[in-house]
Amino acid sequence: MKKLIFSAFMAVLALCLLASAESAARTVPVQVDGVALEGKAYLDGGVTYAPLRDLLEAMGGWTVRWDSGTGTAAAESECGTLRLTADPDRDTLTLNGETRPAAVTVLEGRTYVPLRLTAEALGGSAAWDPWMGGAAVTTAGAEHDAVDYYWLSRIIYAESGADSLEGQIAVGSVVLNRVESGDFPDSIPAVIFEGAGEDVVQFEPVANGMVYNPPSDQAMEAARRVLAGETTAGDSLYFYAPALSQGAWINASRTYELTIGCHRFYS
Repeated sequence: MKKLIFSAFMAVLALCLLASAESAARTVPVQVDGVALEGKAYLDGGVTYAPLRDLLEAMGGWTVRWDSGTGTAAAESECGTLRLTADPDRDTLTLNGETRPAAVTVLEGRTYVPLRLTAEALGGSAAWDPWMGGAAVTTAGAEHDAVDYYWLSRIIYAESGADSLEGQIAVGSVVLNRVESGDFPDSIPAVIFEGAGEDVVQFEPVANGMVYNPPSDQAMEAARRVLAGETTAGDSLYFYAPALSQGAWINASRTYELTIGCHRFYS
């Protein structure tokens, strides 16, 4: 009888520990080169875990399959030069014969791998983005930092979604001009979110939440061009839309540069 009671107690304890471990993990967003990952990722113990198939497909040029014979997830690059194996039994990742320890798990039929370790093994990088509350992956072949591209394309779309490409490039140019100016923060996300949570923000879409909306293809193209050095706004540091604001302070304090579409730009 005592053995039965003890066994029941241990079973309940195991379930409680499992529930506790599951509750410690939380779902977080992940983006790859500025594009949100479709599969669900989670954060546990300070480590972000992402579904291997979704991650590699987002990085581009990979095929992934489950090898039932070895009980591993096997992936191969499009050109056949890279082979990656994730082994949940041994908790390892193997890339082209080089094996390294990695906490690999299978949840609901999906193989999850540590995001940063996997991205770095493939020549990329991963960073925590506090403004997104998740992780950003920049692949080895990316032209721009994933965090910069993600937020620049979104502020362009939120501020000038109906404008021409020229007008959207101008809005993005103001953000980069501020990064280069000593009067503003020195990174793209910090410029965009300056004043967030305070009474006065620099960009209205941060206050009303529009900055979190997915950008259009044109806004993403504008962001790529701005990050590559293209500008249509000169040295402008400010802009406003006369249809939405009187721009009293800007008109009184700054130098008018030009008008593109519905925005006036000032240095």
